[in-house]
Amino acid sequence: MNPATSSPPPPRIVVLGSLNMDLALRVPHAPAAGETLQGRSLDHIPGGKGGNQAVGCARQGADVRIVGCVGDDDHGRALCAALRRDGIDTASVAVDPSTPTGTALVMVDDAGQNRIVVIAGANARVEIDEDILARQLQGADFLVAQFETPIPQVARALQAARRSGCKVLLNPSPARPVDDAWWPLIDTLVVNEVEARMLGGLPADTPQEAAAAGQALRLRGVARVVVTLGSRGAVAVDAAGARHHPAPRVAVVDTTAAGDTFLGALAVALARDGGDFDAAVRLGIRAGALCVTQPGAQPSIPQRDAVLRGPVPPAWTVL
Repeated sequence: MNPATSSPPPPRIVVLGSLNMDLALRVPHAPAAGETLQGRSLDHIPGGKGGNQAVGCARQGADVRIVGCVGDDDHGRALCAALRRDGIDTASVAVDPSTPTGTALVMVDDAGQNRIVVIAGANARVEIDEDILARQLQGADFLVAQFETPIPQVARALQAARRSGCKVLLNPSPARPVDDAWWPLIDTLVVNEVEARMLGGLPADTPQEAAAAGQALRLRGVARVVVTLGSRGAVAVDAAGARHHPAPRVAVVDTTAAGDTFLGALAVALARDGGDFDAAVRLGIRAGALCVTQPGAQPSIPQRDAVLRGPVPPAWTVL
C-alpha cells in the first residue's frame, strides 16, 4: 500500500466506566405516588454510562478498550458479548463472582423522557492498577471516565493518564463534587445543566448561563468545557470564548444514552482531523439527535455513516 494514500490509524480511546443491564420499561407517563400503571413493554438492553460511551466511540470508528467489572452471571456475559460485537476490547473487564452485574431500571414515557434508577452491583468493585492502565494509555488519544464507578478508582485513572501523557475527557455524572487536584488533569469536561450548576455554582439553564458556567469551570484549569442543553444543543467553551451550537429538531422517542452518544462522537472527533472543537461538538449533537429517535440505550447509538448523513444543526452563535 502506498503510504501517501493509506488511511490514518483510528483514534484509540480507553473508557473507564460502568456496565449495566438496563431493564427498559415503557409507560404512558411517569406514575404518581401510589399510582399503578399498565406498562407497555419490558426489555433487557445493554447499557451503563461506560458501556454506552464505549459503544458511542466504537461506532464512530475508534479503537476502544473498556475497563470495568461485571458479575459472573448471564447479564455480565451478555454485556461483554455485546461490546465485543462492536469491536470493543473487553480484556480489562473484570469478573467478580461474589457480586451481580450492575442493573438500571429505565422508565421511558410516551414523550420520550426517561427516569433511571441504578443498582451499582459489580461496578462498585472496579479496581485500577495504575501501572497497567498507564501502559494501556500510552499512545491513546483519550481516557474517558464518568462517576458510575468508585471515585477513588477514577482518581487513580486520572493520575495514570497524566503519567502516560494521555488526555482525559471527564463526564462527572452522576453529579458530585470534583476534587480540586483533579481540575488540571482534565482536558475536556462534558456536563449537563445540573452538573454544571453543582460544580460551578452557577445556573446553566440557558445558553448564556451555560457560557458563564462553562467559563467558571474552565478557569479551574480545564482546557475545554461543553455544557449540554438537551434539545437546545450545547455550549462549547475554550480559550477563544463560548459558542452556542443549537440542535436540529427531531421526533423524540427515547432520550436514554443521548448524552453518552454525544460524548462518544465528541471524543472521536476531537481525536481526528486536528481536533476542531466546534466541529466535534456539532458532530456530537448530530449523533445525539439521531440517538433520541430510537428506543433503548446501546441499540439507539448510531453508526458514523448515519451520523454524517443525519440532520445538520443550525448555525452556531458566539456568546
